[in-house]
Amino acid sequence: MDSEAVPGAAREFRVGRQIVRVFATRAEAGRVAAREIAAALRELLREQQGARVIFAAAPSQDEMLAGLAAAPGIDWARVTALHMDEYVGLSEKAPQRFGNYLRERLFDRVPLGGVELIGGGAALAAASLEAERYAGVLATAPIDIVCCGIGENGHLAFNDPPVADFADPRLVRVVALDEGSRRQQVNDGCFTRLAEVPTHAITLTVPALLAAREIFCVVPGARKAAAVRDALYGPVGVACPASVLRQHTRCTLYLDADSAPS
Repeated sequence: MDSEAVPGAAREFRVGRQIVRVFATRAEAGRVAAREIAAALRELLREQQGARVIFAAAPSQDEMLAGLAAAPGIDWARVTALHMDEYVGLSEKAPQRFGNYLRERLFDRVPLGGVELIGGGAALAAASLEAERYAGVLATAPIDIVCCGIGENGHLAFNDPPVADFADPRLVRVVALDEGSRRQQVNDGCFTRLAEVPTHAITLTVPALLAAREIFCVVPGARKAAAVRDALYGPVGVACPASVLRQHTRCTLYLDADSAPS
């Protein structure tokens, strides 16, 4: 990453191998994360022919996505964008689909060289086939960067507690969503009530995400504070899947005053 100071960070510390930066506001956290992701992309594209980046789709990522879309000096034509999860059973045009969310906020705003979207399918059988297809897409080349968040229940992508598998042999799988994950979608304003939230999703597994060269994790908001505390200071285990990020060699966590542990 380009070396520069990190203005605006109220605190910076390490937990395990993970760098943690705390900012006064979520806007500041997202803005700095975007700047550092952009710097990492520029460096990668100086070193190699292209870059592959996996993105999370959630309101917690909005400030970062906006900053990244506006970042100068990125040769987006050499970047392939992927995403980390998708609902099963939603209409292809539904705004809540994560692929559509990312198209609106980033994928259609920069001239990407390629976009690889997960199809949700209308039935679990179709979703299983789609998971296998997307695993093949992931396996074609290494992943350089993951841009992620942490769920209110500590999930990483849709690897929910306590069923997340840190040694999953699959890259992509179909999962039944924990109620906490489904309630978060209502809390985020993506759905008006729990009954509207799909019960299943396709998700990249924990090993697929940890295989990335570098991880940037943006986690603002008071509803994430308990999960952040557990991810940083609880046992590394499936009770809080995001705790495994402490073991990655290049992971930076961006928090605001509301999500940061005191």
